[in-house]
Amino acid sequence: MPEGDAVYRTAVRLREALDGRVLTRTDFRVPRHATADLTGRTVQETISYGKHLLTRVDGGLTIHTHLRMDGSWRTMPAGRRVPPGDQVRLILANADWQAVGVKLGMVDLVTDERRVIGHLGPDLLGPEWDAARAVELLMRQPATSIGEALLDQRNLAGIGTIYRAETLFLRGVWPWRPVGEVGDLEGLVSLARRLLAANKAHAGTVTTGDRRPGNQTWVYGRAGRPCRRCGQRISRGEMGAQPQERMILWCGNCQPR
Repeated sequence: MPEGDAVYRTAVRLREALDGRVLTRTDFRVPRHATADLTGRTVQETISYGKHLLTRVDGGLTIHTHLRMDGSWRTMPAGRRVPPGDQVRLILANADWQAVGVKLGMVDLVTDERRVIGHLGPDLLGPEWDAARAVELLMRQPATSIGEALLDQRNLAGIGTIYRAETLFLRGVWPWRPVGEVGDLEGLVSLARRLLAANKAHAGTVTTGDRRPGNQTWVYGRAGRPCRRCGQRISRGEMGAQPQERMILWCGNCQPR
């Protein structure tokens, strides 16, 4: 599932194609909004919030989309042929550009954004990021493992399996340590924010500072290979209930129990 930095980049592309332009075509290919027509309305702005995308249009309406595992937004010149079949969930077009939502996991049209993002914690890449609030939310369940708590978007929005693994490694925290036993939680979530922010302007995830293939991450994608710090083999396991987010990687020496 794309993490907050990838969704942030998607919002940037949508802003470039849609913001400030009048919609000449809208095609909602989901049953709930199949008859919706926003033609003639101006797109005010498109933003990301965690893993969610919000496209605000005239009239107090917001188009909410979520990529889930396989979704994507493609921008292309207006009039170009869109992908065939039932993969397209939404088309937003103006005189110059069209944005095509493919395999989107969620498509909503709402008047109150709280319906779709009101349950989320602070956005790691948002202008109103609040580390103290994220810590407060994490500490509501001090017995929960820090690995599970970091992926709970109700605590902080935008982190996924890659940044969970990398953040916990860099802080030397065993993924199964209870939240209440993790020292300096504010430092931990602030590091997660810095990692996402460092990658929000370019494709790919680099946490080591080395962009060469095979050198970008500390533990993610390196199960069974030597730890870059101590040489011990990187471990791989599962935690949590969500199949797409179970995988966890760590170094048993650098992240001791």
